[in-house]
Amino acid sequence: MPRRKFLAGALAGSFVFVPALRTAAAGDARMDVYKDPLCGCCESWAAAMRQAGFSVSIHDESNMTAIKRRFAIPAELEACHTAVLDGYVVEGHVPVEAVRKILAERPDIAGIAVPGMPAGSTGMGDDPEASYEVYVIPRQAGGMPTIFHSVRPRTEP
Repeated sequence: MPRRKFLAGALAGSFVFVPALRTAAAGDARMDVYKDPLCGCCESWAAAMRQAGFSVSIHDESNMTAIKRRFAIPAELEACHTAVLDGYVVEGHVPVEAVRKILAERPDIAGIAVPGMPAGSTGMGDDPEASYEVYVIPRQAGGMPTIFHSVRPRTEP
């Protein structure tokens, strides 16, 4: 194959992948966060997402139980706030790394969750010594949650 044809084909082919890469960029992703109007930790989590480059819209809701049902959050994975981002549900104090991971990998799941309110998680102090799990919210009702991402104490290089 002549070098020019190869280079032209390679260059043309590289543009096919550009739209797929853009979906993983935080600045392109709009995040809707549903939270109790009096919850400060939810505000802190949303601020961390904004700082990471996400476009965040806050929706104060007095009936969070209805929001959990609307987005089919399994009871064992519920937390204080619920976010929706690019077709995924993000429940609770999920760290930025896990949000970026779901956007980059695009798994066939309903979303991800950090159940409860783990001390030191994003929005709950962001402690570098925190240790907790981020779980998969399965698409099918009754599906078993699995670990999507683990947060472990940060180590100094």
